[in-house]
Amino acid sequence: MDLQSKKISGLFIRYIIIVLVGLGNLYVFYKILTPLTIRAVALVLSIFTDPFMLGNTIYTEYAAIELIPACIAGAAFYLLFILVMSTPGIKPLKRLGLLLATLVDLFILNVIRILILITLIQTPSFETAHWIFWHVISTVFVVGIWIAYVYIFKIKSIPIYSDIKYLAGLIKPRKKSKRSKKN
Repeated sequence: MDLQSKKISGLFIRYIIIVLVGLGNLYVFYKILTPLTIRAVALVLSIFTDPFMLGNTIYTEYAAIELIPACIAGAAFYLLFILVMSTPGIKPLKRLGLLLATLVDLFILNVIRILILITLIQTPSFETAHWIFWHVISTVFVVGIWIAYVYIFKIKSIPIYSDIKYLAGLIKPRKKSKRSKKN
């Protein structure tokens, strides 16, 4: 198989993986991340109180904290997954390392976000803080993580765009040089 065929098949495999992982309303992300997030939050809370977990709810002596899918941030994890998988020119092991690093960083930041919000549950500013964390800070987390790892991993290509540009270059007819027109 020549280099161009490998590049094209690799491109399609990456996008098939993106679609398959996203099927079922991000089932894969929520199946893995929900119990991990609940346990991580409960573990940190156990330093200060004696939490009890039942389903997606953590009970403490101060509050009942229900972690719904929006708290788990599956869509944010999927966005990072898409960015990593749709960026061409990354070798498989480097891509795996990039994927693990970005997802672990987002997981840690998400747990911290939840813990900060838990400290604000009994305050009048909780709803405002919750809205800001949900709509603004979570977006900043994803964008910040991606920009940081583009720099760390020295990524030169642009997700999706570089693939489209490459495919368009294969389809677009090449201009003939002046020499071949004279002959």
